[in-house]
Amino acid sequence: MTVRLDALTLAQDLIRCPSVTPADAGALGVLAAALEPFGFRCEIMRFEDEGTPPVDNLYARLGTTAPVLCFAGHTDVVPPGDPAAWSADPFAARIEDGLLIGRGANDMKSAIAAFAAAAAAFSPRLGERGSIAFLITGDEEGPAINGTVKMLEALAARGERIDHCVVGEPTSQRRVGDTLKIGRRGSCTGRLRVLGAQGHVAYPHKADNPIPKLVAILAALTARRLDSGTPYFEPSNLEVTTVDVGNPATNVIPAEARAVFNIRHNDLQTAEGLEAWVHDVCRAVIAAEGGAFELDWSIGGDVFLTGPGPFVELLADSVRDVTGHVPELSTGGGTSDARFIKNYCPVAELGLVGETMHKVDEQVPVADIAALQAVYAAVLTRYFAA
Repeated sequence: MTVRLDALTLAQDLIRCPSVTPADAGALGVLAAALEPFGFRCEIMRFEDEGTPPVDNLYARLGTTAPVLCFAGHTDVVPPGDPAAWSADPFAARIEDGLLIGRGANDMKSAIAAFAAAAAAFSPRLGERGSIAFLITGDEEGPAINGTVKMLEALAARGERIDHCVVGEPTSQRRVGDTLKIGRRGSCTGRLRVLGAQGHVAYPHKADNPIPKLVAILAALTARRLDSGTPYFEPSNLEVTTVDVGNPATNVIPAEARAVFNIRHNDLQTAEGLEAWVHDVCRAVIAAEGGAFELDWSIGGDVFLTGPGPFVELLADSVRDVTGHVPELSTGGGTSDARFIKNYCPVAELGLVGETMHKVDEQVPVADIAALQAVYAAVLTRYFAA
């Protein structure tokens, strides 16, 4: 009797686990139980860090030889918000009018189910051609501290190598497979505090107003065009996201003024270079106007690009085999765990249409799950071609 893994049923079972970050709620166990009958060795990898809750992750592998094709994703989801705003229980995994509705249906439990079903169907054909692996974290929607990064470090420490990786984020725009993400821009955040001296507005010579200095710094930062983009990246951009003085009085010069800005940058820039530039601008203004400043700099994600080549072509050809269309190569959008995986192997993102991710009544057409499974099946066939 042939054992078959049904992608839709698995997607429903995963959605019914309310795995809001960092809770697992049984989701990884559901996936492991689905994969093990097809020969996958499944391992729960738990990590914790001081000040953060422990997170469970799943590494599953079929085969012992190279090359290793890995599917990466996450079973954790964002909170559903007010359940009353949904048309049904957010974790009921209801099917209505050909749509699977539930938190995680789009981002990204259905993609996990589609690849699992494709891998299960392909498993009898794998033989010694290589290995199929799953790298599934429970910490993608959260701080991303105890998930993908630590899994990759642990695997590398014990000598396990991943040769190529497909991340199942919902990257398509209008139809399954129309967009293939081959990179992402980097993300840096600056938290700027300009210090002055409080005083009465009628006696400005006895105070030191930090607001004009903050305005001058922000004006200089936003006036510069960072670059004009590249063939695969949009131009880098700096956006001021908040300015705050916290002064309710109209007759008091405040002691400090604060602002936060975010930079999304392409591979013409580096986080280190951008930080140095921001520091130089702040120093120049403060040197001319007096006072002091403090800058807290954080990196949300590194820029990466998996340039066109055999792996990207294989993915694009697989999409074309199933859909008849060649996907657009894109680097748009926010960050994903691919920013960590790129340090270990070539990686690209290929998944569902992301129209409803994180929204109320998050959903995916049932037909799209089947279409994505077919694309993943084509990827496996091409990757492990004899």
